[in-house]
Amino acid sequence: MPVDLIILGAGGHARVVIDALQSMDARIVGICDPALPAGSRGPFGIRGLGGDEVLERFDPARVQLVNGIGSIGNPKLRIAVYERLSSKGWMFAPVIHPSAVIGAECEIGAGSQIMAGAVLQVGTRIGANAIVNTRVSIDHDCMIGDHAHIAPGAVLCGDVMVGTATHIGSGAVVIQGLSIGAGALVGAGMLVTSNMGDNSRVTASLAPSRVAARTPIVEKLHDR
Repeated sequence: MPVDLIILGAGGHARVVIDALQSMDARIVGICDPALPAGSRGPFGIRGLGGDEVLERFDPARVQLVNGIGSIGNPKLRIAVYERLSSKGWMFAPVIHPSAVIGAECEIGAGSQIMAGAVLQVGTRIGANAIVNTRVSIDHDCMIGDHAHIAPGAVLCGDVMVGTATHIGSGAVVIQGLSIGAGALVGAGMLVTSNMGDNSRVTASLAPSRVAARTPIVEKLHDR
């Protein structure tokens, strides 16, 4: 990477991102997190810089940001940080782990992160500030919206469209040609065989009477 980088956040997702960046021989200036006062040490011994106020000391023309805030549960903080700092002229660097496989004619948006072992087949387009997590498989010509999170081990077959800020859970499978709306949630391990609207949910739970047999019950709640 041609510029110095500042990591935002010091939690679990930040550690994964930093590990990927170190595999890329990236130059990391420090970690910006209120829990890491200036001069302290964060993950991997990287220097803590303090809270967001320290960014005023850096030149956005020479330093870019990396969003180390995860999106499990509620992605609003990750999105808010990205949008607020982008509006102030900061650029967010993409992160692509060296073990990821990126096919021809793929596009990866600003600040998006492609983690270890992920596969993006030909013609895939990833929006801004998205996470394609560990060992995700995305087949040809899929479109992933801004701020989406495709969790570890998920599989998207060809020509799938995923909306803005949608979460596809770990191990979920979305068959070819489907559209999943903005703000939707696909639970871990689910098989999606039909289109989903904005803010819809597909999750699985176990009924008490069936726990021994471990038979899942599928719940689908639209436009909650």
